Amino acid sequence: MIMPMKKITLVVLSRERDEALAALRSTGVLHIEKREAFSQRITDAHALLSRLDQAASVLFEKKISKKAVRVASLSREKTIELVDRVLASRDEYRATQERMMHLGNELDRMAPWGKVCPSDFTFLAEKGIFLHPFEMSTADFMSLPETVRTFTIRSDKKTIRLLVLSEKSELPEGIPSEAKAVELPILSTDEMQKALEYNRLLLSEIEKRLASDALCADAILFLKGGLLKELEFDIISTGMPLILIGDESAFMGKTSLCWLTGFVPSHEEIAIGKAAVTHGWAFISEEPGDEDNVPTQIKNNRFVNLISPLLDFLGTVPGYRELDISLWFLLFFGIFFAMIFGDGGYGSLLVLVAAVNIISAIRKKKSVATALYMLLYLSLMTVAWGAATCSWFGLPLDKLPQFFKSIAIPAFSSENPDAATNIKVFCFVLGLVQLSLAHVIGIIRNIKTFKVLGELGSLLMTVGMFFVVLNLVIDAEKYPMTNIVLGTIGAGFLLNFVFINYSGSIVGSIIESLKNIITMFLGVVNVFGDIMSYIRLWAVGLAGAAISSTVNSMAGDFMGGVVIFAGLILLLFGHGLNFMMNILSVIVHGVRLNTLEFSNHLGLTWSGFKYEPFSETVKK
Repeated sequence: MIMPMKKITLVVLSRERDEALAALRSTGVLHIEKREAFSQRITDAHALLSRLDQAASVLFEKKISKKAVRVASLSREKTIELVDRVLASRDEYRATQERMMHLGNELDRMAPWGKVCPSDFTFLAEKGIFLHPFEMSTADFMSLPETVRTFTIRSDKKTIRLLVLSEKSELPEGIPSEAKAVELPILSTDEMQKALEYNRLLLSEIEKRLASDALCADAILFLKGGLLKELEFDIISTGMPLILIGDESAFMGKTSLCWLTGFVPSHEEIAIGKAAVTHGWAFISEEPGDEDNVPTQIKNNRFVNLISPLLDFLGTVPGYRELDISLWFLLFFGIFFAMIFGDGGYGSLLVLVAAVNIISAIRKKKSVATALYMLLYLSLMTVAWGAATCSWFGLPLDKLPQFFKSIAIPAFSSENPDAATNIKVFCFVLGLVQLSLAHVIGIIRNIKTFKVLGELGSLLMTVGMFFVVLNLVIDAEKYPMTNIVLGTIGAGFLLNFVFINYSGSIVGSIIESLKNIITMFLGVVNVFGDIMSYIRLWAVGLAGAAISSTVNSMAGDFMGGVVIFAGLILLLFGHGLNFMMNILSVIVHGVRLNTLEFSNHLGLTWSGFKYEPFSETVKK
């Protein structure tokens, strides 16, 4: 559930601002509204944080032996020296790489000419002998006038490399315009080879320095944590507006005040009250207004909290005035996950992974990550669905023990030729249940206003469209388009049109609907599309089952001979790839049905942000 918040306005003497913030931080309960703040200290802190991040990214790319002793922290001065050294080494490394690339390109360019020494050309030029390197086609070479003297260096079918001899620095007349003059390198090819080798050794030396510094990478993170804490403090302190008491000189005197606002969970309000009494602060506690941007704190029981790792990964937070759907998200996501994976064998492997890690953590007396319990829940759901459909690693029915066939649900079992149709119907039923639940919740939330009739209309449209989907997709004879179905959709649309925008006036609600008449009509089509969207559960699950079966068939050809090893590799690779594709499908499809279709019918926009109190620890 979303915890109720109180808005706190706190007033303190400006000369006691920092002491007050330090005391407020120790309570660790107030989410402070940060204001724009500028100071040289803040600017310097941001610049240093940027350098810390750059240095850390360099060092954490380096591989360190597990036996190596890491340095957890250093003094601030030593850490900054480390950062400066790492960034200097990084820049030197990049510059060395650029030099090597340039040298390599030059050597490649001059390779057809053999060994080249620019100083030799200079020496000859001083003696009045000018040599000009050229590359030209055979046809251009044959067209050279007899007055042009040349020395051929190398030739092939298409290109001739030669030196044009002249007694002046200018080129002799008659050189074809298509001929390409070759620019001499700055260094000789021998010097470039030596320089390239030197730079290779230099790269190796820089790598060793960075590998040594990587042992202190954690010290950079340690300093970053402290710096973030200081920065947050400075931003809040600098951004606190001053209150003028008396004349303008009060701003610089001892009687000026400053203030801040924030939000605290209602049950934690007492902590702010106690701190205010202890330190002599003035504060106001009130209910947040409609214009206030209130953070969201969600607290659920241990079971519902299983979904929190997924929501944290997605970064989705409901707005303070929206609805927490964690319970429904967890329940439906578990079903979607199971249907997309669709295989009891895969589910069993996931159960094994989750169980081993949970038991290992318990034995080591460590706290078990919530994500492991979530994985165990999802795995058990997958095993249950796999058992219901008699799907185990994509094996054919004749290869499965009788026990697996006996525990399957006949309507969904792969033994049943109508199983695919039944699962499609089940997908649409899931859609009907979840979308109808959204509107039932809407009815409960709006029970005291006429808007409840608009939600009732949406519910009727959802039910009617469910039968339209069955008629068009499953069987028109079995699910006919009766007058009752059409009447349900029509009545639902009418109620929705008249009351869904109700905010005190029925006429105003109708006018608002008329303004959005196209959207209102398209809403009916959207309901049809939303229910249809649930068939993705069957389609993706079917694709996964087909891949499993295909992999088994391909590997089966290898399992009876000396190439059995190849068959095992194919099995592991094929099922592993299918496993990864299922994970991606869950993220794309399983999450979507909750965060898009279900949320849209709830009117949930996920526009909130997390409650993050001003405390001794800051978010890195």
